[in-house]
Amino acid sequence: MKTVKNYIAALSVLLVMTPAGYGQSRNNRAPQLIPEGGFINNLTQKYKPQYVPPIDVSNSSRLEQLIRAGNLYLSLNDAIALALENNIGLEIQRYTFQTNDIALKSSYTGTNGSWDPTLTSAVNWGRNQNIQTNSVTAGGQSVNINNTRTRNFGIQQGFKTGGNLTFGFNNASRTTNNANDIFGPTLTSSLQLQGTQPLLNGFGLALNTRGIVIAKNNIRAADFTFRQQINTLVNQVVQAYWNLVSASLNVNVARQSLELSERLLEQNKKQIEIGTMAPIDIKQTEVQVANGEVSLITAEASIATQENTLKNLLSRNGLASATIASAHIIPTSRVEVPAVEPVQPIQDLTEMALRSRPELDQQRIQMENTNINLKATRNSMLPTVSLTGNISNPASGGPINSIPNFNPITNQVIPRDLSRVNGDLIGGYSNILRQLWGQQTINYTIGFNINIPLRNRAAQYTMATQELQLRTAQLQLKQQENTIRADVANAQINIASARARFQSSEKALAAQEAVVDGTQRKFQLGTATLFEVITQQNNLATSRQNLVTAQVAYANARLAMDAATGSLMEKYNVVLDEAKDGTLSRRPDPIQDVINQNGPAAR
Repeated sequence: MKTVKNYIAALSVLLVMTPAGYGQSRNNRAPQLIPEGGFINNLTQKYKPQYVPPIDVSNSSRLEQLIRAGNLYLSLNDAIALALENNIGLEIQRYTFQTNDIALKSSYTGTNGSWDPTLTSAVNWGRNQNIQTNSVTAGGQSVNINNTRTRNFGIQQGFKTGGNLTFGFNNASRTTNNANDIFGPTLTSSLQLQGTQPLLNGFGLALNTRGIVIAKNNIRAADFTFRQQINTLVNQVVQAYWNLVSASLNVNVARQSLELSERLLEQNKKQIEIGTMAPIDIKQTEVQVANGEVSLITAEASIATQENTLKNLLSRNGLASATIASAHIIPTSRVEVPAVEPVQPIQDLTEMALRSRPELDQQRIQMENTNINLKATRNSMLPTVSLTGNISNPASGGPINSIPNFNPITNQVIPRDLSRVNGDLIGGYSNILRQLWGQQTINYTIGFNINIPLRNRAAQYTMATQELQLRTAQLQLKQQENTIRADVANAQINIASARARFQSSEKALAAQEAVVDGTQRKFQLGTATLFEVITQQNNLATSRQNLVTAQVAYANARLAMDAATGSLMEKYNVVLDEAKDGTLSRRPDPIQDVINQNGPAAR
């Protein structure tokens, strides 16, 4: 028993020492290519497609952990985390990484796989029958039967210099016929090595490996594209979240206004009972209550609409899930307007934006690829000069023909004169191999192929078109930089304006609350009319609404600055590699036991 306790104690210590991490599985949820295993599959996988799993529309477990009693308690950070794990648009973008990785691997095989060795073979059997006229026999005819067998093999290989080699083994073609040939069958074979190497057009490692460089650039560009997609998604989620917070606050404003109108209605009813107010005067208050009910219904409908917008961003299956569709989102974060606005020079903000905005990096990589292709186009303008070579070693012969040599005129068998036959040629297949590998009967050719276009207009026009495209891209980059500078400047102006608007709205609300209190006291003393009370209550509702609008406007202004400077990922602690995997390590924010009934609680 003591030993068991020791094990339990040790296990407890290990659990305490384990770093805190998100409780859900950290398995990669991003799309993957899965090769099939097994001995046979390993042999045949080069000729089979890789397995691409079906799409995954399941949501991460984080979503379930945040739902309590049909309510989705959601902080801003959790909303961003859910979007990074479950958003369909981001999942679509993840497939780009696999596509670009395959494109890089494909670029190492050359154009149409020319850098991969290719085994070729030609095996065939044939039989030909030809009717021949014998002039000696004065019109006699004979049938010449020719049987052939061919078994040729070869291997082709291209190189990064632009050249290629082909090695061929014409493996003892076999021909038999009923004619009076010395050999029967006749065997012919050869070894042949031939190659071509461009010297101008099509020459060079840099030219022929440009596809590898472009594929690597595209992988880099995919990261920047993914960053931009993350920035766009985070921007959408934060906007949707603050819109939901705004809608929630508007419900509170509408409810407070309705409660104030209902209290006024109760007071008026009591005054009618004691005879200090005419019954007709209560109609104004009833209209005010009815208008308040309409405003509350409209505000509650707006919450439902904003919830659906946010749910669609946070779930892979959207509202198709009954659990998500029926859940009521309770935002637990609220807008914080600092007492003192941090001061950042516009020059520093602009420099940060030009350094961090991923779309600029994408544009620069595209221009780099354009320059690479431009060099290839420039090379294609050169004349075609290729070095060609061919070296071969033939073999021929066969066993002596066993068919009698028959003279149709004398009707006698004519003995074959073998004295003129080279004895090295007599033999079967082994003799052919001996000639190929042991007897040097080398044939070779070497030379140049030259093709010089006299006008070369097509290549010149292609070159000019790509030059114009490059200049256009350079101007577009400059235009984008100018737009970013304007975005930063406008965002700074909007922050200052939104902050001033918020401060003014706070002062206006405090003043209007005092006006309403004073008007109600005057009404009770008979020095103010019911119309004045209702008017000031409406003004109070407007002031509350203005404060809510100003709060959200400030939050959106700060969001616009973060988006303009490209700092959204940094601000919300988004790790690129985790976003690629589709599973974040951070734990969900704790759900508060008590939610502020007057608005979203502070985090």
